[in-house]
Amino acid sequence: MIARTSILSLLLLSFLGAASSFIIGAARTYGVRTTSLFERKDADMTEEERAAAIEKSTKAMTAFTNKYLENTATKLCSDLSVPAVVIKGLAEHKVTLGAPLCPCRFYDDKEKEAKDGYWNCPCVPMRERHECHCMLFLTEDNAFAGDEENITFDEVVDLSSGMA
Repeated sequence: MIARTSILSLLLLSFLGAASSFIIGAARTYGVRTTSLFERKDADMTEEERAAAIEKSTKAMTAFTNKYLENTATKLCSDLSVPAVVIKGLAEHKVTLGAPLCPCRFYDDKEKEAKDGYWNCPCVPMRERHECHCMLFLTEDNAFAGDEENITFDEVVDLSSGMA
C-alpha cells in the first residue's frame, strides 16, 4: 500500500501539470483511484504531437472566433491580448478536454462541464443574451469593445506568448 505522503505527492504533481501520463500510470499501478482531473485527452501525446494539436486547435478557434464575430455583429476587445489569451485557452481546452470550455471560469470538474456544454464556447449566456464575460465577443455598446472584427492566428500566437 502506498504511504499517504506518496498519494499526496502524486496529487501535488498533477496540480503542477508535471508528467500527467506518468501520474496516471503510477496511480493505476498502485491501485489508486483516478478521477476526471487526471483524464486528459492529451495524456498519451508526445510533446511534438501536443504542440501540433495545440497549433491546429488555435487555428480552428481563431477561424471560429472570426466567423462568430461576423455572424453576431460583435467586436473584439480593444486590447487584442485579451481575445488572444481567451482563444489560446479555448484551444488548450479543445485539446485537453475535447471541447472549447470557457477558460475564464473555475470548475470543480472540467471534464463534466465540457460534457454538459453550458460553458463551451459560445456559452449559453452568449448565445442567448450576447453576454460574453471573457470579453471575446463584445457588443458595440460595451466600453471595452474595439473596432476590430478580426484577429489573425499570428496575432493570437504573438499576443498570448506569455501564457503557459
